Amino acid sequence: MSEDQPGPPWVQSIQGLAAALPGLFTDRLELLALELQRASRVLLRIVALMLAATILGATAWLALSGGIALALVAWGLSWPMGVLAVLLLNLTLGWAAVLRIRRLLIQVGLPATRRHLVFGAAAAGRVSGGLHAQPLSRTAGGAR
Repeated sequence: MSEDQPGPPWVQSIQGLAAALPGLFTDRLELLALELQRASRVLLRIVALMLAATILGATAWLALSGGIALALVAWGLSWPMGVLAVLLLNLTLGWAAVLRIRRLLIQVGLPATRRHLVFGAAAAGRVSGGLHAQPLSRTAGGAR
């Protein structure tokens, strides 16, 4: 065989595979790095929203306590109704923050990286299905 003639087809296939492997590996690492960066930003948002929910919950508790005290002392309608409005507003905002946290938690599981690291269609279905198989809310029977 001379230097100008290519080798057997299987040798060329192996050489092509060996040349492509570093690119496949670096693509996976780049995807992981990008998803970890996104996940860190999402976690920061979750922490900020949890802090907001905690402050709003504490404010709601203080409003409820103040409302009960005012109702007992004054028995007037205007002050307790005002305090009740603040209580309902804080509870509504706190619930909105909790709902937003629950939506953001899905992104922390690195779904694209997990899909690309799993071999085979059946395994990919298990990973993507397994991430969302457990509901976040309680079922009618009370079990999670």
